[in-house]
Amino acid sequence: MFNAKIISRRPTKISWIPVLIRQMILAWLMAVLIEYARLSPAARTLTGLEGLAQMSFIRICVMTGVGTILFFFLAYFIKAALWRWAMAGTFSLLAVLALIASFSWTFLALCLAILAILLVYCFRGWDPSPETIHPVQSTGRNTIKERDCHHLWIMAGLCGIFLIFACAWTVGRIFSFSTPTFDFGIFSQMFYYMKETGMPLTTVERDGLLSHFNVHMSPIYYLLLPFYVLFPTPAALQILQACVITSAVIPLWKICACHGLTGGKRILVCAMLLAYPAFSGGTSYDIHENCFLMPLILWLFYGIERKNIWISTGSALLTLMVKEDAAVYVAVIALWLIVRSLIRTPEGVSLETTASRPNIALITGLFLLLTSLAWFFAATGYLAHIGDGVMTYRYNNFMYDGSSSLVTVIKAMILNPMKAVFECGDPGKLPFIAMTILPLIGLPLITRHYERYILLIPYILVNLMSDYKYQHDIFFQYTFGSGACLIYLCAVNLGDMKKRRLQLSFIITAALACSLCFGIIIAPRGISYPLRSIKNFQYYQEIRDTLAAIPDDASVTATTFYTTALSQRKILYDVHYSSKEHLLDTQYVVLTRARESSYDHYASLGQDNGFDNLIKLLKENGYRLWKEIPDVLVIYCSQDRQ
Repeated sequence: MFNAKIISRRPTKISWIPVLIRQMILAWLMAVLIEYARLSPAARTLTGLEGLAQMSFIRICVMTGVGTILFFFLAYFIKAALWRWAMAGTFSLLAVLALIASFSWTFLALCLAILAILLVYCFRGWDPSPETIHPVQSTGRNTIKERDCHHLWIMAGLCGIFLIFACAWTVGRIFSFSTPTFDFGIFSQMFYYMKETGMPLTTVERDGLLSHFNVHMSPIYYLLLPFYVLFPTPAALQILQACVITSAVIPLWKICACHGLTGGKRILVCAMLLAYPAFSGGTSYDIHENCFLMPLILWLFYGIERKNIWISTGSALLTLMVKEDAAVYVAVIALWLIVRSLIRTPEGVSLETTASRPNIALITGLFLLLTSLAWFFAATGYLAHIGDGVMTYRYNNFMYDGSSSLVTVIKAMILNPMKAVFECGDPGKLPFIAMTILPLIGLPLITRHYERYILLIPYILVNLMSDYKYQHDIFFQYTFGSGACLIYLCAVNLGDMKKRRLQLSFIITAALACSLCFGIIIAPRGISYPLRSIKNFQYYQEIRDTLAAIPDDASVTATTFYTTALSQRKILYDVHYSSKEHLLDTQYVVLTRARESSYDHYASLGQDNGFDNLIKLLKENGYRLWKEIPDVLVIYCSQDRQ
């Protein structure tokens, strides 16, 4: 008894680290409140960057540090509930000041949502219970087959249906000439070069021969190259993407098993993923390196849950290979793992045992964090100094110091989190929030394991904070990484529910909500492309035959929706992005007769005559009409090919 009392009083990681984190957050909020209140009323507006520029990052850091030390000392004398209420009160004051300066109804709604979470924390505190990971089934192989075989067959059937749907959608886009240069025309030519030379080269991306890795560091594409070599067509790339994203069901199934969900419930959760609008809709804009994020991040979560260093490390490294900014996902997961390892012990492990052996989860988290940061700075440094630059313009709404550095975005969030909340509440982002959170019926937020909220950072940072419109559109590929975190949160939060009837009701409701959104929003759009390509088969076949007549060794400049069909060649340019020099240097010029922006820079001031002016330019430089489909397209050929 005596030893037990001593152990219970001894400061342990379970007792003091959560207190330290709480006091640090409170000190930071108070520091931000003080600094924000010092601004003039005009500078407090969140629509611009003047307020951020006038706030002192150093002063906030100093106040946060001093406040953390002071509050941590006082925590031994003041009840924890009072500190929790102080956090909610500080946020409320900060929100009131921000709302007075820049009121909008969506901003108010987000502030109230955050306050609601804080009030739950105030009344109920955090859940200190350990993470529960269910052991791998150790029963015989035949027994497992008898029990789970029918579940696996059902799941395989659902995956097959989704795979066919995704293939029909994306391949239908090719056959109906709906794939533009950016991005599918680029990747089609890049894979042609990879097959021929082993290098990821393109001419159509930046109006000249360069490596795509000078634009985005995506060596993950080499995993698809062996399959493309066997079937070297643009359609093969679309099918490969469909296979990659569908494979995300495998780690999700295993994660659900880790958290005690039965076979039937796992089927519903995986069906929820397949029907989730941000998952199924993300396939719509053709192949993209981001398609790897969903399965790889889920495999990373599974490796962490199983404490499998090989799966964790392998999936993390492959995730980093997706893109330079994929380091954000690995770093955030590493941060979550570090915090979780510090404040929780696995179920059934005593504090004495934890204190006497290395914290493998902490070591893994630190390794992943350092590796992701090293990759991020190395990749972005390469792009900035040797490549085509880092696309920081997507966060111009946070670049308060004119540095064009992604570090500035992090500093801006620390300086004034209300700026981030305000940007997330842009009315144009409401449909995206509705299609990503509501179908999941808020499951990612239903937890008192508050360290899991760290996993919401990619959703906030990548999708909601940016003013780049495609990053908050479910029909683009920017949802795969953040979506993986949201789906994982759904699975683990469901696993925490002790009342099985409540758990089942949440699963069924979320699966039905996702299915309803899929049926109303996703499916009609997806099937429209294959239906269009079938209905107008002769029309599109005539275009294909006309384009196929151009010799494979010829250089071509074409309008955006013809570049995919013409991508299997060394020299290809897009009319809209091509310089006049490159345009007139190519042997064939393929132009659509439809009115489009490709000809804008050939138009006379204030007139819609870009197409006519371009034709005149071609004729003046010796080009002659070579082939034509009336009212559809024209192909001009240079003198050396006539």
